[in-house]
Amino acid sequence: MRILFIGDVFGSPGRRAVRELLPGLVARHAPDLVLANGENAAAGFGITPKLVAELLGAGVEVLTSGNHIWDRKEIIPYLAEHADVPLLRPANFPEGAPGRGMFLGRTPDSIPYAVMSLQGRVFMQSIECPFRGADALLKLIPAEVKIRILDMHAETTSEKVALGWYMDGRVTAVLGTHTHIPTADERVLPGGTAYITDVGMTGPYDSVIGIDKHVVIEKFLSQLPARFEVARDDVRLCGVMIEADPATGRALSIERITAAVPSS
Repeated sequence: MRILFIGDVFGSPGRRAVRELLPGLVARHAPDLVLANGENAAAGFGITPKLVAELLGAGVEVLTSGNHIWDRKEIIPYLAEHADVPLLRPANFPEGAPGRGMFLGRTPDSIPYAVMSLQGRVFMQSIECPFRGADALLKLIPAEVKIRILDMHAETTSEKVALGWYMDGRVTAVLGTHTHIPTADERVLPGGTAYITDVGMTGPYDSVIGIDKHVVIEKFLSQLPARFEVARDDVRLCGVMIEADPATGRALSIERITAAVPSS
């Protein structure tokens, strides 16, 4: 089984990358399942119901998220009222938060799978423990569901690496998101779990993690408030392709995928 996971989709340039590049990637790599982190889809901060529909319509089958999931007020009632929509918020938010942190589905070939979303705590919100949250999620997955993909949305490398080792042999993949910079440490851990510290951003790389670089530099220099604007140039799609054994859930390989949107 082949799984394509697309890193943090940032603003309209990131959505454009998904629309324009995903069909070619699907034709070339033939994934059985396409996933993406969509929490930055709305001008870099949050996601709206309209953009959920746009990304799902472009071919993404499940959307994960992170700390920006609540940035657009309209998403809160949407998550509460549309439990069937495959948009996840981190599972380790306190009980009572709208939405859900795990999606159980089947591929067109009827391979069952689980997608999980968790958020780190180091230099981030002090929410519930992602390690214990992962344990709790695994208890809810039926035994026949062997393909288990976990998006760990966290700030620090150490927290992501630690969770990767903690979950080794219990999930198919632990995929880091949030920092928007792709890392070169993709590997399959000894227990059969594919791991990468950060998948990278799908969006404009002529920027500071998606934001107009001049605005960010001026903010660092002046320390004054600034209105962040999404950058526009050097738009790339970053992701990983995982090959896994659906009978055991063990990852066989993980490969970084990068594709550039042609300049207009």
